[in-house]
Amino acid sequence: MKLISTQEAVGHVLCHDMTQIIPGQYKDARFRKGHVVREEDVPVLLSMGKERLYVWELVPGMVHEDDAAERLCALCRNEGMDRSAVKEGKIELTAAREGLFLVDSRRLNAVNALEDVMIATRHGGTAVRKGDKLAGTRVIPLVIQEETLRRAEEAAGSVPLLELLPWKLNTAAVIATGSEVAKGLIQDSFTPVVERKLTEFGIRTVERRTPGDGIEAVKNAVLEVKAAGVDLILCTGGMSVDPDDNTPGAIKHAGAQIVSYGAPVLPGAMFLLGYFEDGTPVMGLPGCVMYAKRTIFDLVLPKIAAGVSVTRADIARMGEGGLCLGCEACAYPNCGFGK
Repeated sequence: MKLISTQEAVGHVLCHDMTQIIPGQYKDARFRKGHVVREEDVPVLLSMGKERLYVWELVPGMVHEDDAAERLCALCRNEGMDRSAVKEGKIELTAAREGLFLVDSRRLNAVNALEDVMIATRHGGTAVRKGDKLAGTRVIPLVIQEETLRRAEEAAGSVPLLELLPWKLNTAAVIATGSEVAKGLIQDSFTPVVERKLTEFGIRTVERRTPGDGIEAVKNAVLEVKAAGVDLILCTGGMSVDPDDNTPGAIKHAGAQIVSYGAPVLPGAMFLLGYFEDGTPVMGLPGCVMYAKRTIFDLVLPKIAAGVSVTRADIARMGEGGLCLGCEACAYPNCGFGK
């Protein structure tokens, strides 16, 4: 720090907050620590009785927090993201559209392992709406070494740490299995639940089938809707290990490559995911999707809707955080389920 005349302070960085008091009108920090003094600030400072100021003595190789925040923001920002103005060395990113938010955790951790820099994000792999907060960047001190920023940029690499993928799938087919549904003995209460969840991602249900039971009947229904050209196929019910639950076998016989039958998630352990050769995803949804507030379907659907392939390894990693606590007042996605 050094003490200089206020008249000579233009372009220098303040070392501490400066409070202005106007009786009955205003009492707050008029200038914050880190503020770069401008020409128009000088009369205001003098009116506050500040004829001399403590300022940072910037030396070569040091970067002000505002400039540093800009460089950290550049490591993160990608298409579909809005940014705030820099304030007190901080910049926030928000979603400019709906989509799937992704974070490169390995590279993010490498940046945050460095001293004096920080990038905080929301959980990756989750659906976001326009206006949702995504990330915040800043440095810890008021000024930071250029070398530290250079190392952060090296750790981050040339590709942004964050992505916001738009929804890609448009149409779906729902195949409601079970002879009781096919014969009209009970009302199909499963399909409306699924369709409602699909609409959250802009997916329209354009094909519906009620084939009853049996591997051949369900397989033929899958092939029919596949031939219709839908983007996503969903089979409801018949997913347990009971002898008369034939949905998994029907999906396999229809030609889908099964990624996983079973998942370390509750509710949703009997979930099935597969893909046809052309990339069309097909899911087998267990009964819990019909009555539980949130299930594995809610965890997988955002990635599927954004056209991101889900692997067996992805499903295996869902075990930690895969237990829904069944809270009376559901706060999903603002909870630990799936994270």
